[in-house]
Amino acid sequence: MAQIPVQTIHRDPQLFYWILFPITIVMILTGVLRHYAAVLMQTAPKKQDRKTIREQRSLLHGINVRSNFHALSKRSFNNRRDALTAAYESGAYLKDPERRGQPPPNPMSDPSSMDGMMGMMKNQMAMIIPNTLIMSWINAFFSGYVIMKLPFPLTIKFKSMLQAGVATRDMDPRWMSSISWYFLCIFGLQSVFNFILGDNNAASQMAQQMGQMGPQPQGQMFGPGVDPDKQFLGEAENLAVIEHYSVLDGVEQRLLEGSSV
Repeated sequence: MAQIPVQTIHRDPQLFYWILFPITIVMILTGVLRHYAAVLMQTAPKKQDRKTIREQRSLLHGINVRSNFHALSKRSFNNRRDALTAAYESGAYLKDPERRGQPPPNPMSDPSSMDGMMGMMKNQMAMIIPNTLIMSWINAFFSGYVIMKLPFPLTIKFKSMLQAGVATRDMDPRWMSSISWYFLCIFGLQSVFNFILGDNNAASQMAQQMGQMGPQPQGQMFGPGVDPDKQFLGEAENLAVIEHYSVLDGVEQRLLEGSSV
């Protein structure tokens, strides 16, 4: 049976030290600078009034009841559902009940909304500017270099990811170009940043992107352009369609059946 010949590329061993190490060190230093720049640009959260906090916590109460209804008895769940549904439909928890039925205010005229949008813009700029500069630096000095070969086999699907900037057709997918090493550093240095800066750091780009795609925090539950009344009415409908069951239903019988086995 014929064996596939091992592909060998004769390259200067110094490329490993003069390309891989500088890119890695620059990425780590850039992440540290990004973290401290985000800390300096971070604005102190503004104090919220009692009505705003009550509006947010009331919706969160309904979400928690809907998510954990199986831990409540049928009577307890029905009492909570009836009370919350009546309050949501009547607008008892609204911060501004006189604005019920009116379109939400323009976010551009709300100072708190403007502060939130400016904060997001600052975070985006803190990610875009360093990435643009580093990619320009790599393309100017290290474009077209093959720096290392991975010690494990890969399929042809990884070729476009690991050999960016190296236009070849027959090269083994295990060979990696310099620009591909930069992209791997973006997603692979999170544990290094956690070790240097702690868990709650602003250096990891992957963590920031996942946080932006994830659920909104409690303070941003009613974001710009969102009608709180529609949020309450939607949650009232979600509570109304729940078919209750409890994890404790028939627990005695299940316990006896399990002990008899």
